[in-house]
Order: sequence, then C-alpha cells, then structure tokens
Amino acid sequence: MERYIQAGATAVLIGESRFGMRQPADIVASDLNEAVRIAHSLGAKAYVNMNKLFRNDELPYLPEYLSAVREAQADAIVFGDPAVLMNVRQYAPELAWHWNAEMTGTNSATASYWGRRGAARAVVARELNEEEIVDLKAKAGMEVQIQVHGMTNIYHSHRNLLQSYLEHLGREATLIRKGPDKGLFLVEAERPDEKFPVYEDDNGTHVMSPDDICLLEALPELIEAGVDCLYVESLLKTEQYNETVLRGYRAALDDWQRDSKEYRFNPHLLADIQALQNPNRELGFGFLYKEQVY
Repeated sequence: MERYIQAGATAVLIGESRFGMRQPADIVASDLNEAVRIAHSLGAKAYVNMNKLFRNDELPYLPEYLSAVREAQADAIVFGDPAVLMNVRQYAPELAWHWNAEMTGTNSATASYWGRRGAARAVVARELNEEEIVDLKAKAGMEVQIQVHGMTNIYHSHRNLLQSYLEHLGREATLIRKGPDKGLFLVEAERPDEKFPVYEDDNGTHVMSPDDICLLEALPELIEAGVDCLYVESLLKTEQYNETVLRGYRAALDDWQRDSKEYRFNPHLLADIQALQNPNRELGFGFLYKEQVY
C-alpha cells in the first residue's frame, strides 16, 4: 500500500475477503487503524472495500466491522449491496460511501437514486463508452469513477466451480492449467487464442477478462468528461508492474495539470508499461470508443 502511494496513487482500496471481493491481499479489521493512519500520513485517502454480495448468515458481522472502519477514520466505504447501507445508517451514519454495483452501473438515473440516498460517488460499468460516460456524469449529479487500467471481472459465482458458466455459454469450452505458478484459464473453442484467467477467493469463482484496459492516452478526454476518479486494478499483477503503471498515470496527470493547453502525450510512459506487460495479454481501450453489444 505504501509503495503504491509513493508511486503516485492518491487513494487506496483496502479490506479483506470477509467483506470485499477480489482483494489482492487482506488488511484485516485489527489492522485498519494502522493502514489508514499510514495512508493519511503519506497524503492519500483510504477507502474500505465492502463490495461482496452478502448472505444472511454474514449480515450479523457488519455492525462490528463498520464500527472498526469508523474508528479507523477511513475516508469512505465502497459497496453495492443495500444491506450494507442499512447497517451504515444504523451503526456508522457519519461514514462516506461510494456506490459500486460492478457491471450494473450503466445509467445516470440509477446513480442519482443512490446519490439521493447519500452516495458521494458512483463507480460506473466498464462497458460504457466515452459518450455514455459523459452523459452519465452530466446527469448523475455526483462524483464518477471509472477503471482506466488492468483486467476486469466478467463473471462471478459464489460456487468454487465453473460448470454453471460453461453451461451459460452454451458452447464448447475447457479449463486449462498453465502450471502451478501460471494459474487456471478458461478457453472457448471458438476463441482458442483468448485465455480468460480464473481467479478464486473465499467468495467464489471470478472469470476475468483476457486483455487489459489501458486508457493512459485517453486521460485528457476523461478529464474533460468530468471523471472524478481513475481506478487502476492491481489484481494478478506484480508490484513492479503496478508501480510502473501508477507512476505513468501520475506523470501524465501532473503534466496535464501543469499546462493542459500544451499537454502532449509522452509515449515513453506507455513504453515502460508495455515492457512489463504479459505478452499474452493485449493492452487496449476496452469499450471507451465502441458500443457494447449484448
């Protein structure tokens, strides 16, 4: 966490698998005070991830955890399950919170619905293109966060298996293991060259995108669109890779802020990332310049 802040992050998303999905590592409740204190001492904010889908037997643990988050003076919590909001209002009403419904944050009306209930920020779906992001920001009346780098989650199941996803596809697909250190991948017969990483944690199975988003070149457009927060997904990447990514985005943002009219993209920043990029995973613009077709 400290290294990522020193590399240029102005906020970090921390937490543990009991309450948040796809955490690269756990910072448990007893360590939240220290983690938030360190982040603040380095000039960064600390958000606590509570984005999992909660079951009934997990709800009794929310009040105690929210009290720990409040005591640690975290800057906000990030979640999508309304059960969390109900507990926030009762046990930690002073906490700021960001609405993150993963892939379903696709329109301004829904974002505004949560904004009227107290959300300070909406995390919008990765499938939105630039025009849709601009429109949502203009109408939502709240802060907007988008993912600018890294892999994305495309499927989640509470079960630690993938048979339901294979059946959902309705076409031939297999699972391959590339070795003990290279992970498990889903490969569809129709697209044998694309390998979807399969990531499992305490919350089940997550199928990730075969390529990585990289919007470094598009930062001026995103800033002009009014985007308030740029998120870098660190999952399944080395610390060196993530630090290089953060330094690149920080340098580009600083250049823009110094003189937006004279800003020119520095290709060396992208080259530094490409030098560490997995050759089997392409860097691309995601859906920023195209319309998602369902």
